[in-house]
Amino acid sequence: MSRHKVGFWYRLAAVLLKPPLVVLFKRDWRGMEHIPAERGFITVVNHNSHLDPLSYAHYQFNTGRVPRFLAKNALFKGGIVGTVMRGTGQIPVYRESADAVGAFRAAVEAIEKGECVAFYPEGTITRDPAMWPMAGGKSGAARVALLTRAPVIPVAQWGANLAVPPYAKFKQLSFFPRKTLTVQAGPPIDLSAYYDREPTAEVLREVTDVMMDAVTAQLAGIRGEEAPAERYDPRKAARKRAESKRAEKRAAREGKPAGLHPGDQHKEEKNA
Repeated sequence: MSRHKVGFWYRLAAVLLKPPLVVLFKRDWRGMEHIPAERGFITVVNHNSHLDPLSYAHYQFNTGRVPRFLAKNALFKGGIVGTVMRGTGQIPVYRESADAVGAFRAAVEAIEKGECVAFYPEGTITRDPAMWPMAGGKSGAARVALLTRAPVIPVAQWGANLAVPPYAKFKQLSFFPRKTLTVQAGPPIDLSAYYDREPTAEVLREVTDVMMDAVTAQLAGIRGEEAPAERYDPRKAARKRAESKRAEKRAAREGKPAGLHPGDQHKEEKNA
């Protein structure tokens, strides 16, 4: 699809979305000077609300560089969703491809044509209770970055999550008083140390971690807080919850308070 057609769709979307965004939100766009004026590049973005793709897209469009997001190729096959995905120039990811690089071939082609491709390395909305970027991100951005050697710009955002919290129900939405949508881009991430290395799973994990560290640093600047020393890992948290539930079930069967060590149980009974 030509840049002209993609630009038309984005301009149409901007016209339709601007009135509600202006009414419902204040905007604080930062770091636009870090967005390349030309050539292809990658942005890596944090994800903390169902609303934040709109705030990021609005920010990126205002820089003069139209963002193209990745989505599973099934969404492009037909209907209204398919028409919108194709019309706005979103990029299909062929996850059924046996070739890991081939799965992202459209993203590579877009960058080589001088376009901006946006990645959400977390792969989903953060599950961190404090809404910092999570650990265990997807390696697609790292793979494409090493293959194209294109500039990688870290982008952090905050504010959409205060109106539409992660996984919120309708009654949890809070648009008033008006929230501020803050989006901040940082300087390009230096990945040159990885360019001549074999893109093994370990290298891709390291590069992904470098990217997420850069995004987290931008978010810390927005929030005016120090980020946690260790990123929240949803898989570890799930294992801990499962272990805790098993411990509670064992304690219930044995008639012991959950979490009480057997020795402590004996002391408690002796002192009773």
